[in-house]
Amino acid sequence: MTDARPWWVLPPATAAGPAVELPLAQVSALLQKLGLSGRHAVAEDLLRIVGAQVPMAQCTIFSFEGDSPPRTVAVGDRSRTAALRRITQDYVTRYHLLDGSREAMRAEFDAARRASAAQPHTVLHRQRPQDIAHPDYRHVCYELPQVAERLAMLALYDGWRWLSVNFYRGTEHGPLGADDLQRLEALAPLVVHAVRLHYAGQLFDADLAEWLLARLHRRHPALSKRDLDVLRALLDGLDNAALAQRLGLELSSAQTYVKRVHRKLGIGSQRELLGLLVQPDRA
Repeated sequence: MTDARPWWVLPPATAAGPAVELPLAQVSALLQKLGLSGRHAVAEDLLRIVGAQVPMAQCTIFSFEGDSPPRTVAVGDRSRTAALRRITQDYVTRYHLLDGSREAMRAEFDAARRASAAQPHTVLHRQRPQDIAHPDYRHVCYELPQVAERLAMLALYDGWRWLSVNFYRGTEHGPLGADDLQRLEALAPLVVHAVRLHYAGQLFDADLAEWLLARLHRRHPALSKRDLDVLRALLDGLDNAALAQRLGLELSSAQTYVKRVHRKLGIGSQRELLGLLVQPDRA
């Protein structure tokens, strides 16, 4: 960190700071799980790899799309397993808009979109209990699980969706020191690339429609969240009446939304939409 902000951008391929030697067996085990393992295995492996260098108690991975509630990708826990999934659900449903990392994601969005997948614009955000003004958020997510602070590693995926990998430091280990932060910076590229690969594999395996929508949104960034909701309903085979019911719209409004989406994409029918979805990305 170079200024008073609670976040900073990871320098590219920096050699500064202490050397980090990773056990080959642990890294190999992680690579074998990417996109193929159970939902939480990658978070658990990342917690083991990072925790061997900088003691950590928990790891959570979220996918953020605008101001919508984040999706929980995975959780890992070394000492507080019974409570973590409930706390994660509370965060997703009640507290996510209060998270300081939201400001970092908004501030760094344009720079992150310009970055390449090979060299992502990785943002590190540090948050401690004393940084949180909201008493319930502070109590539920930090004081009850005895978290001293959290370091979030943030990187943009597909040009519009943030992946947030969060490591939580237990109070038994105290605040992160300068050496700890340098070690975490050295580990961040491995963490970010592993989670991007795992998320892409899980997304493709679990929901081909979501993967197709992500590709479409990358090619047509003007599509709004409502446009994507309409497209998601169309991919689910809903007609205009069912689409209106799902999105809480009048039938005439649903028809207007469909026409607007078609106009943004330069198409005029469902058949053309399907052709556009499977069209290969341009080089």
